[in-house]
Amino acid sequence: MIILFGTRASIVNLLVVTFVCNFCGQNVRQQVYKRVNRFTVFFIPLFPLSTKHFVTCSNCGGTTALTPEQANNALSRAGQQGAI
Repeated sequence: MIILFGTRASIVNLLVVTFVCNFCGQNVRQQVYKRVNRFTVFFIPLFPLSTKHFVTCSNCGGTTALTPEQANNALSRAGQQGAI
């Protein structure tokens, strides 16, 4: 019997924010992403192994890691601004 198992990563674009990039120093749009690694059996994702949040600059491509709290704060602020 052969059992195929492994991991698969999925990346979701959560939000677009505008602020000064740490790398290039320009005030440009930044993409906020969520990356989830999942354990798979027979190519079916079963459960998450790790979750990471990060921001990518649209000008220089620089990437900065975020904590889950920072990502949740950005999402809640965007929700509040959209509701006004």
